[in-house]
Amino acid sequence: MDHTICIWNVWSRDQKKARILNYHNAAVKDVKWSKQGLSILSCGYDSTSRLIDVERGSETQVFKEDQVVGVIKFHPNNSNLFLSGGSKGFLRLWDIRVGKVVKEYFRGPSPILDVEFTIDANQFISSSDISIGNVSENSIIIWDISRQVPLSNQVYVEAYTCPCIRHHPFDSYFVAQSNANYIAIFSSRPPFKLDKYKRYESHGVSGFPIKCNFSLDGEKLVSGSSDGCIYFYDSRSTDLIKKVKAYEHACTDVAFHPTMPNVVASCSWSGNVSVFE
Repeated sequence: MDHTICIWNVWSRDQKKARILNYHNAAVKDVKWSKQGLSILSCGYDSTSRLIDVERGSETQVFKEDQVVGVIKFHPNNSNLFLSGGSKGFLRLWDIRVGKVVKEYFRGPSPILDVEFTIDANQFISSSDISIGNVSENSIIIWDISRQVPLSNQVYVEAYTCPCIRHHPFDSYFVAQSNANYIAIFSSRPPFKLDKYKRYESHGVSGFPIKCNFSLDGEKLVSGSSDGCIYFYDSRSTDLIKKVKAYEHACTDVAFHPTMPNVVASCSWSGNVSVFE
């Protein structure tokens, strides 16, 4: 946790690091590319989100908060808007053009673990680190963006937190990586029911912040795992297609290349980054 953001030259044999960006004053928690690929948005323990021009390597805007910012997400239909979620449970919709919060969402003081927009971008889904007895209430919430109200706060009633939420790129469902060592499936239409008959469950989570992602065509779901492997699932049947041993320590994140469907990038708990074809 050296406060830096590294942009890597994947196919270069010589200069692997294309850019090293050092603007945060504390550890970085999340980084997202803009849709145009010209800038990145980052957030971290210094209670800020920062917009950085990648080509120039310069910081263009700083968005300050009163909480550690753990997750950020660009609005899928409007690149001038982004969501942030933090350690005090506040979710904020920012407008980059004015540099201010335009909407705020709050259900309780539990840290936000992840956020994800639905396909039509009229709602978003949040997960938080909360559990009460044997029931997790407010652990996954569906929010109405314009009205700033929760549409449902009892989507997932098991006593496990979910460090990752991903919506299918085309179909009306989303998945949640559960600390119960499986990925749960939910409808993104009211009443947002859990699929009790299907889930992805060959990998392990074991308390690590394990992420998962859909392929661009939505046919596959890929997940990291506490055993250091990458797990590829058929998104429709939930069957395991294959697993690849990547690390000795937990594989915490894995994602498909945005234009090359046979390429995935992953990272480990120990700080290694790898690309697989």
